[in-house]
Parts: sequence; C-alpha cells; structure tokens
Amino acid sequence: MDTSESSTAPQTPAPAEGPPARRGWRRWAMDTRPLRRPAYRRLWSSTVVTAVGSQLTAVAVPKQVYDITGSSAWVGYASLAGLLPLMVFALWGGAVADSVDRRKLLLFTNSGIALTSLLFWFQAFAGLESVATLMLLLALQQAFWGLNAPARTASIARLVPAEELTAANALGSTVAQTGQVVGPLLAGALIPVIGLPELYLIDALALCVTVWAVYRLPSLPPLAAPAKRRAGLREIAEGFRYIALHKVLLLSFLADVVAMVLGMPRALFPQLAGETYAPYGEGLALGLLFAAIPIGAVLGGLFSGTFSRARRHGWMVIGAVVAWGVAITGFGLSDSLWFAVAFLALAGVADMVSMVFRGAILLSAATDEMRGRMQGVFTVVVAGGPRLADVLHGTAGAAFGPRAAVVGGGLLVVTVMLVLAAAVPALRRYHI
Repeated sequence: MDTSESSTAPQTPAPAEGPPARRGWRRWAMDTRPLRRPAYRRLWSSTVVTAVGSQLTAVAVPKQVYDITGSSAWVGYASLAGLLPLMVFALWGGAVADSVDRRKLLLFTNSGIALTSLLFWFQAFAGLESVATLMLLLALQQAFWGLNAPARTASIARLVPAEELTAANALGSTVAQTGQVVGPLLAGALIPVIGLPELYLIDALALCVTVWAVYRLPSLPPLAAPAKRRAGLREIAEGFRYIALHKVLLLSFLADVVAMVLGMPRALFPQLAGETYAPYGEGLALGLLFAAIPIGAVLGGLFSGTFSRARRHGWMVIGAVVAWGVAITGFGLSDSLWFAVAFLALAGVADMVSMVFRGAILLSAATDEMRGRMQGVFTVVVAGGPRLADVLHGTAGAAFGPRAAVVGGGLLVVTVMLVLAAAVPALRRYHI
C-alpha cells in the first residue's frame, strides 16, 4: 500500500479553468452550473425541502414546550437536549461517512429524520403534553441529523467537478439561509390556521420527498478503502490528527470559531430591542434583528456569481471574517435601528462568503477518505459556536452593557483573525 505523503496529505489543487465569461448583471448573479448535473440537482432539491421543513419543526417544538410549561427556561433546556446528540453523532457520523456508501447512509438518516417528524406529529395529535417525550424525540432527531450532515456535504465533491465546488456550496448555503427566513415566517402563519400537529405532519411528508431524491442518487462508496473499514473512536481521533497536521484545515475551522464565538451577539438582541431600540417598537426591533443576518446571507448568495472566479480561497475567508467583525462593530455603535439592521445584513453577506469558501476549502483540501470526518467537525463547530457565543455575550452584556459587549466582540474578531492570518501563512497561501 502506498504510504507516501502524496497519497495522504491534502494538496493544493492545480489551478482550474474558470467558468465561461458572463456579461452584465449575469456576472454577479448566482452560478447555477452545478444544477445542470442531475445527481447534484437531486441532492440540492432535497436540501430545498429540508431547509424549510426543518424550520417548521424548529419553531413548533419550542412553541409546544412553552404551551405545556409556560416557561422559557424549559424551552432552553429542550434546545440543550438536542445539542449533545448532534455534536456526538456528527463526529461519529463523519467517521461513518468515510467508511460506507454515503448514499446508503443518507437514505438511512433521512428516513430516521422523517420517522421522528412523524412521531412529533403523533404525540401532538394524541395530546400527550409531555416535555420529556418532546426532549427525547428532539434528541433522536438531532442524532439522525448529526449522522446525516457530514455525509450530505462530503458527497458534493463526488457529484460536481472541482471547479464547481464553490458554486455548489453557494447554492446549498443560500437555500439553508433562505429556509431560516421563510420557515419561521411560514410556521408563524400556519400555526394559528392549522395547528401544531399538522405542522409536524407537513415536515414529515416533505421529508418523504427528500428520501426519494436521495434514493435516486448514484452509489457513493469509499474511493480507495481497505476490505473493511471501521468507524470508531480511533477513526474519529484520526480526523482530529489530520486537522492538526494540515494548517489550512485547522485555520478554516478556527476562522469560524473566531467569528461565531467572539462576534455572534444574538443573545443580546432581546435586551437591545427592549432598551436601545425600544422607540421603534420592541416587537418590530426584535424581529428585524433576528432576521437581518439570514436576509443578508441570502442576498449574498443570490449575488454570488463572482465566487466561482475567485481562486484565493484563503484570502476570501480572511477578508470575510474581518468584514464580519467590522459589521458587528458597526452594529454595536448604531443608535438607529435601521443602521443596526443594515450592519447586521452586511454581516450576513460576510458570513455567506466565509461559509462558502470555508466549505470549498474543506472539500478540496481534504482527501475523500477524510471528507466525512472534516464535515463532522464542521457540523460541531457550526452548531456549538453560536451557543458558546450566547453564553459569552450574555455574560459580557450583563457586566459591561450590551452595546459595549457587541463592539468589543466585533473588534476582537478583527484583531484575532488578522493575528492568525499573519502568524500562520497556510490559509493566506491557499488557492485553487
């Protein structure tokens, strides 16, 4: 067996031929070339369904918990009940995705997610009113999601050529962010009309479409695997060693940690809405603050045509994280709600850029036998970072005031990212 460095280490891909030149506004519009490939189009279409459907359940579960208990604290406990299974099974799911046919894993996990949505419907329809049941189902659903996410993202590199990875990531990320905007709005409109049980049922039926789309994918077995591969603690540890040995991968994860942990101020939105922006109406201010970042991310995705022409992926990540920090600082300094929303929307654009290019780096810089584990760690970072930020910003806001905490976090993002970029040149030098 070849054990040379060339067979195990991620190599900087050779420069790829860029996409055909587009004129006028088309050069800015989203690059949709990956959708011409039937296999990717099926995977992407399943993402469209789950992006909205999952948000219906994400709204319905806390609403039902609050209706049963009348306590926001229990809503928070229910959220935490899903976090640990998500993190554990995402790490394990990454190792599994590197050892089995990813299509079969997607079929199993999507079917499991659909089954849990059906169980959510049944308990609501039966009027069980059991918080313990809801928390158990949420933990089960997040476990299936943790197994699903690494395989889903790692499969993209097998469905599109290297030069279309950035465009494919932009398409997927835009759909996910759109779901975060449309899903909650749709849930809020439907709950008074059809009720919670039917909301769960809609999600379950939509997931059946996802299972069918995944069923039609081609087989995605490991490319160069021994006769039998395991997916245990040793394989998970190998993934972390792989990251530690390859600085461009490590820096791509650290960039997201810096942006999300130091600079995600959502825990302070309720206080800011009730104090700084109260003259605009607390409800209006709170809704706009929470919606601004996803809306900015969607706009960034819709005008992501230039992403496919970028070759300096490392610099794009560095620039996007710095831009995020600057925008968050501007948000913290804003007395006007409309300036605050504008800065948060700009932060959303920067987050989309960072997300797309970090995703492209993970898919292109890692070998296929490691892509699942890289995506497992990515899922944990994405899920855990904002929750750590909630604790950090909530504590800092109580100690120094919400605006000082936001500004301090934004400035820290800029400073730490620039220091990392200067100290470790691997990310600066990475290009395709």
